[in-house]
This record gives sequence, structure tokens and C-alpha cells, in this order.
Amino acid sequence: MITDDSALARKQLARSMPAFINADVTFAENGQVAIDQLTANTFDVMFLDLTMPVLDGYETLEAMRNSNITVPVFVVSGDIQPKAQERVLSLGAQAFVQKPVSPAQLNELLAPYKSETAPEAAAAEKPVEDLKIGRREMYMEVVNVAMGRAADSLARYFDVFVHMPLPHVNVFEVSELVMTIRHLAANDNMSGICQGFSGEGIAGEALMLISDSSMKDLLAILDYPDDGSVDNDLEVLVDVSNVLISAFLSGIGEQAGLVFAQSYPAIIGQHLAVDKLVEGMHGTWKRTVTIEVSYAIDNTSIKCDLLLLLVDESLPLLDAKLAYLMDDEE
Repeated sequence: MITDDSALARKQLARSMPAFINADVTFAENGQVAIDQLTANTFDVMFLDLTMPVLDGYETLEAMRNSNITVPVFVVSGDIQPKAQERVLSLGAQAFVQKPVSPAQLNELLAPYKSETAPEAAAAEKPVEDLKIGRREMYMEVVNVAMGRAADSLARYFDVFVHMPLPHVNVFEVSELVMTIRHLAANDNMSGICQGFSGEGIAGEALMLISDSSMKDLLAILDYPDDGSVDNDLEVLVDVSNVLISAFLSGIGEQAGLVFAQSYPAIIGQHLAVDKLVEGMHGTWKRTVTIEVSYAIDNTSIKCDLLLLLVDESLPLLDAKLAYLMDDEE
């Protein structure tokens, strides 16, 4: 059984199954569906994503343990931070595998399940259930992997566990983007930093927002000098944005086969009401594909909101770079 909320991820994993296990594959789009399937049917092995709606991967492993369901589980996730890997293994997973998983890794993991009736050589693939994959689905899975890279960088920087959210990918007019930022602010004053990026004609801006309440907690866990020699609030803003934005863009670049050049971070405002903060944004776009990710740090009130804004003209170029994800081999 393959459990993942992304139809693209389910399809990719199913198509990569080695012929030698002669697999019959069942799909589950979240942990609750998986639990229902596990209760009603018998499975030899399960692949499990972590970041899912309804019941995430951690909750699924806990539910399996509480129900004494002993199917071997391989966690396949973009959430690669050390504490995530430790946590799934402590919950009973057999192994943790970083997305995207390679056929060679699958061969190694599934070697103990080799079927006696399967051919030695690669045979014609079994048909995979027809899963409709659109542009948004493709972007969601690419973003999932990229935000895992960013969460890992943030987790290592602070030595904490970062909660991986479900990302949002939307096409926004500028007025709608302002409404989104107002919602993220939740009536709190915010600080923001913006950084342009470009690579092979693909361009946009990355915007990171930190509320004043989060800033207090961030300062409490960082060991910056408190002698007035530096502006600690500004240092936090720049440091966190460098960690998140660079890792996120690197994660997208790895999958698209390109390297993004980044402009120097620009402060758009500190400790401002959201309307004042928005006035400091000078983007020339009128319409944008917006990727929204909100990271939260465990046992704190810290939340960092990352918005990646891609201009319309970039989308056909990015689609072409990611077309391999949509290809159906004959």
C-alpha cells in the first residue's frame, strides 16, 4: 500500500516498483484511509508519507501501534530533518527514505519481498491506476520536497523540531495576495524581508514574514549578544530568511535542474501593522502563482511564513523544466 496525499507521488512510487516483487498496489490518500484499508485487508508492506491531511504519517504510525497493526512501514517523505527521522523510527517504521525515492533504493528495500513467481528480468509493467495529474498537483509535490529541505535547514540551525505544514499553491491577483498576508498576520505586527531570484528565465520574489510575538521567542532561543552592539531583531530576520529562502529555492532548483541566483535581501518593514508592511512591497507583478508555507517550531509560538511569488511569464518555463515528472513511460 502506498499512502500519500499527492497523486503524483503515489503514481511515481507505483511506477518505480521493481518487477521482482510482482506487486499489487493499493493507494490511500491519507492516514485514515490507510487505517481503514489495513483493518479490512492484508498487506505485505506499506509506504507512508508524513505530511498529509486528516491523519498525518506520525498519527498513522501511532494508530497502527495502538491497533496492533504490524505491517512493515517504509516512510517516504520530503521532511528530512533529523528529529523527524528519529520520531518515525521510534514509532515503529522500518526505515526512512528521502523523497524522491530512486528505483535503486526501492530494489534494496524490497529485496526481502521478492516473489517466487516474478520474472528475473524487468517485465512489462503492470498498469498503474489512472491518476489525474495537473499543474497544481505537480507544483504541490515539488513544493513538498523543497519545503522539507527548508525545514531541515531551520531545524539544524535552531536544533529544534519544525512542524511541516500542508503548503498552499494558488494563482493570486495582487489584491488577493494582500488579503492572504493580512490573514497570516492575525492582527499582530510583523516584520518582513523580500529577496528576488531568477534562473534561466524563471523569476520571482520570496517573501518571509515573522510576527512580533514570534520574534520574542526567536530571540530567546538564539545566543546573540545583548549589549546593544547589533540590532538583534534585524539579525534574526536576515538569518532566518537566509536559511529558509536559500534552502527552499535550492530544493526547487534540484528538481528543476537549475540554479537560482538570489538578490540581496531587502527589508520591507519591521514591527509594522500589515497594511504598512504591504506598502513596502514593490513587486511589479499584477498576477502571481503564490506558494505559501507556514513553519512552526515545536514547543514555542514561533511561526515563520514563507511566500514564493512566481510571475506569470515564468510558468511555461518552469513547466518545461518539470515536465519529466508528468511523463508516462510507454
